[in-house]
Amino acid sequence: MNSQLRRLRAELFATPADTALSLALITLLGLGAFGFLRWALTQAQWAVVKVNSTLFAVGRYPIEQQWRLWLLTALLVAASGATWGLLRAHPRPDRTGVLWPRNDRLAVGLLALIAMAVPWALGLTLAIQSRWWGLLLLLVLCRWLAGRFGPGLSPTGRRLAALVWPVLYLVGMVLISGGLGLVTVSPSEWGGLMLTLLASSFAILLCFPIGVLLALGRRSELPLLRWGSVLYIEFIRGAPLITLLFLGQNILGFLLPGGLAPERVWRAAWVLTFFAAAYLAEAVRSGLAAVPRGQLEAARSLGLSYPKALQHVVLPQALRVALPAMVGQFISLLQDTTLLSLIGLLELLGTARTVMANPAFLGRNGEVYLTLALLFWGCCAALGLGSRALERRLDPHAVPSAT
Repeated sequence: MNSQLRRLRAELFATPADTALSLALITLLGLGAFGFLRWALTQAQWAVVKVNSTLFAVGRYPIEQQWRLWLLTALLVAASGATWGLLRAHPRPDRTGVLWPRNDRLAVGLLALIAMAVPWALGLTLAIQSRWWGLLLLLVLCRWLAGRFGPGLSPTGRRLAALVWPVLYLVGMVLISGGLGLVTVSPSEWGGLMLTLLASSFAILLCFPIGVLLALGRRSELPLLRWGSVLYIEFIRGAPLITLLFLGQNILGFLLPGGLAPERVWRAAWVLTFFAAAYLAEAVRSGLAAVPRGQLEAARSLGLSYPKALQHVVLPQALRVALPAMVGQFISLLQDTTLLSLIGLLELLGTARTVMANPAFLGRNGEVYLTLALLFWGCCAALGLGSRALERRLDPHAVPSAT
């Protein structure tokens, strides 16, 4: 404790100027926090969030089919816990091999606090609250089991375990939309945070391979491929996303024969995909430019074909360099989903607008927008944490962290 106090004093009050600046900033932050807490605890009316919590979460998804969403959430939680435990069970250069480092214990404590406090604050029924507690227990159990027995998993088993996520994504799509014996739920009934995450994850997963191909195409020596990639990237980057969204909603219906045009949700998701792919291609191109040309020549001199040289030598280095820019693009893409409300889709912002238009909740904009900001911040923070973890994993000079 004394060492931390000495460190704080050295960092904040080392000189008279530092002391004055630190005191001014602490005063401003204190006044801001006091004003916010006074508004949140005495003036804000959180009933607008409590009453509409389900609407914010899943939109108008049929109540009798919402068990499918709970099942999907449980599967995602189990896969997350197992992946978390496996990553800790197999030490890498950036890990010490400790199964329960301090950060993991803090994360579990924070998740437990959220699982206990948020459902209670929202006034959910005891049955719903118990589901959230069960999800937390499932996460910790899978985390413990994977960490305990993960070291015995063979390399082939670890590679197969990685396939759980793409399989789970397809299973999730079936559970949400229906089919294979399940009642079909039209995309027009999807909404809220579920639609935001679905559209953004769909676009993120597909824009990555398209962006890599566009970046390679732009550097190709084939003129038709190179100029085709340049034309696509420059056109998309020069057009506002909202105009492309309106274009996708109106043009696809005319271009495709009747019945073949996708639902409005999927039209918007494809537009987001193609839009993000153009920006991602530029990020990947910058990574390719950072790789010395001698790397490719050395790989070819060792007998590797051009595709294998790209796959095993050039692209891993280029993607590691481009990773921060790519994650920044993914975060922007997640935030860009708010534009879907302008084309009539009830994603998170669109749902919020319908709630605020309700005469019973007029004037409650601050509570609603603050809730949206916290939800988006949580999603973006998760992407940022995952990005930093991946950077450490790919860094060949990483130093094992004690946390």
